[in-house]
Amino acid sequence: MIALPKPRGAVTELLLEALPADIWLLPAVEPSSDEDLQLALYLCYELHYRGFRDVADEWEWDPGLLGFRAAMEQAFVTWLRDELRPVPSVAAQIAGLLVDRGEGNGPSDHLREAGQPWQVREYLAHRSIYHLKEADPQTWVVPRVHGPAQAVLVALQYDEYGGGRPERVHSRLFADMMAAWGLDAGYGGYVEAAPAQTLAPVNLMSFFGLHRTHLGAAIGQFARAEITSSPSSRKLVEAFTRLGGDEAGCRFYQKHIEADAVHEQLIRHGVITTLVKDQPELAPDVAFGLAAAGLLDDRFADHVTGSWRTGASSLRHPRWSPATRPPRPV
Repeated sequence: MIALPKPRGAVTELLLEALPADIWLLPAVEPSSDEDLQLALYLCYELHYRGFRDVADEWEWDPGLLGFRAAMEQAFVTWLRDELRPVPSVAAQIAGLLVDRGEGNGPSDHLREAGQPWQVREYLAHRSIYHLKEADPQTWVVPRVHGPAQAVLVALQYDEYGGGRPERVHSRLFADMMAAWGLDAGYGGYVEAAPAQTLAPVNLMSFFGLHRTHLGAAIGQFARAEITSSPSSRKLVEAFTRLGGDEAGCRFYQKHIEADAVHEQLIRHGVITTLVKDQPELAPDVAFGLAAAGLLDDRFADHVTGSWRTGASSLRHPRWSPATRPPRPV
């Protein structure tokens, strides 16, 4: 378990004051800022994963806390829908993702072309918020689909969890990669340093995964991740190798080049096509999940590359940034 982070506004201040105490009813409060909203949602969702030190496990399903969370979720999803209108169809979005655009403006492109070792460490610190629990949010979906789509989804998840080999679990590979680059590989080690743009995509996965009403959106988010992973992973391997990464420092993304190329085919044809054929009413929600994940991924990319182009840290606290301290001895 990790320590509770510091508040970033009125909502997280209220939540953090209440969580360690024996208080069972929290008022539903509207978020006062994006940073505040995303950290508060992260805190609520993390109770469904590994939890926090000094926070009772009973908080996970406390009715008052769930009401508090629901108000924030409503604000989050309303904003997403307003930003995304109109949402393109599933077919149109997937067709766009499959186009080979070559050069781009994202973090993987920057790292490959002009990246520096401190930026690699920052990128891994950002991504650790999800990758140290990779596949866990999507596992919530498994009991909510049935038939052929479920069988394919379980096969995908089996690979994410190492195919029965603990040393091949993707979260373990990511932790090994962090250590190889001199980073703290502890679960949640960079939550304090993670800005809203980093927390939001992870919160989106948890939001979709924990709500059966957003089953289609959870599949859409997962599909986007798998479709875009292989090309991005290839660029990152090239970048990390150029910047001195050893085998352990590249293995996670090296594995994803081939694995996610296969996963992309499986989730498109074995999950989405099958699911929408059996339950056509899910198509709009799948489309929403694809689009929402894309919007938040773009916001994250713009924040990171925008900071790096000015020579600034993309993390919230420069003193936490791998840019401002030497790597640990490996």
